Amino acid sequence: MTAHRSLLPLALLCAAALSAQAPAPAPQDPAVVKRRLAEVQTRLAQVDQQLGSLKRRRKGVLVELQDISLQAERARAQAEGAKIKRDQTEAEVKQISQQKEGIHQEILRLRVELRKQVRWMQALGPWGGLSFFPTLSNFEEYLVQGRYLAYWRNQERRKLELVQRLQDDLLLREKELQEAVVRLAQEEKETAQLQANLKMNEERLQAFLDDLGQDETRQKDVQAELAEEAIQLERMLNTLLGKSRTETFESAVAFANLRGELPKPAEGTLSQGFGEHVHPRFRTKTMQSGLLISTEPGTPVQAVADGKVVFADVYQSYGPMVILDHGGGYFSLYTHMRVFTVSKGQILKAGEYLGSSGDSPEGPRLGFEIRYQTQPQDPNKWLKVKYK
Repeated sequence: MTAHRSLLPLALLCAAALSAQAPAPAPQDPAVVKRRLAEVQTRLAQVDQQLGSLKRRRKGVLVELQDISLQAERARAQAEGAKIKRDQTEAEVKQISQQKEGIHQEILRLRVELRKQVRWMQALGPWGGLSFFPTLSNFEEYLVQGRYLAYWRNQERRKLELVQRLQDDLLLREKELQEAVVRLAQEEKETAQLQANLKMNEERLQAFLDDLGQDETRQKDVQAELAEEAIQLERMLNTLLGKSRTETFESAVAFANLRGELPKPAEGTLSQGFGEHVHPRFRTKTMQSGLLISTEPGTPVQAVADGKVVFADVYQSYGPMVILDHGGGYFSLYTHMRVFTVSKGQILKAGEYLGSSGDSPEGPRLGFEIRYQTQPQDPNKWLKVKYK
């Protein structure tokens, strides 16, 4: 009980401070908040799925790196979900505070009107200022006066009833405000804890990368593991290619005729182009089989052409990955996604939403590849507007 009582002054102080600020935005549409929270839950589920798959993979530097990266991504998603809830509750507190102030002002206005009305009626007296009526004219005036008095008494009663309803509503808003302020305090605490956890995980990831940058042996291990993953991906594409011959996808326009006409899969800039590169941190040579696109985290990703989803799952260090079969032996691959929203077997039109871009140890990235059978193509040569 003591702890609860100590919260009430805090609640009132918070409410007063919030109501004194600039007009607050109304809480977001509950449907929008629900959708955003559902996206966060989907991200968490896919991160947990990736963490589970890591346990089945052969241990190595990439697995260790991915585990640390996924823990950071999990902390990031949790912190984002907590912030969405906190922001919604904060807006709710401000809105209730404004509603309370509006009700309070209306009660004050009605009370002023009632005082004026009561003083006027008292001045008239119980007979309305007519103690006798010697003539018919006096009697008619008295009736008129009486009707006015009855009207104003009825108005007085209605205003008193309205004041009572407003006072009841004010008490209800006060209860809602206290509950919302207590909830806001809890959510602020949870958000702060999750932000601290996120910072710890990001520092752990940075320390791992810094150590890796100084360890040539482990750098070579990374290079070997990346090469092994690339071979495994080619094997998977061969398997998908074999299935596509029996489950042919046909598009109105052959994919081969779209060279130089494809839209960008996501807004962003070129982080790493097609071809061989020396990793800036690890100094290892790697073959980039597509493009790495720098994006804002959560940037929408779209299908570049009509196609069938033949893979939508997490895949090794590629993270959440979607592969579309465009027919004629052509595939497009979307890797390092934050979350995908399509499922295997789904038919998509060009421009349809696949999911959102994710993150990598080097920052927010989307991987994009085009393959003819298993052979990588330079995606920039297929795009109408090239990444720069």
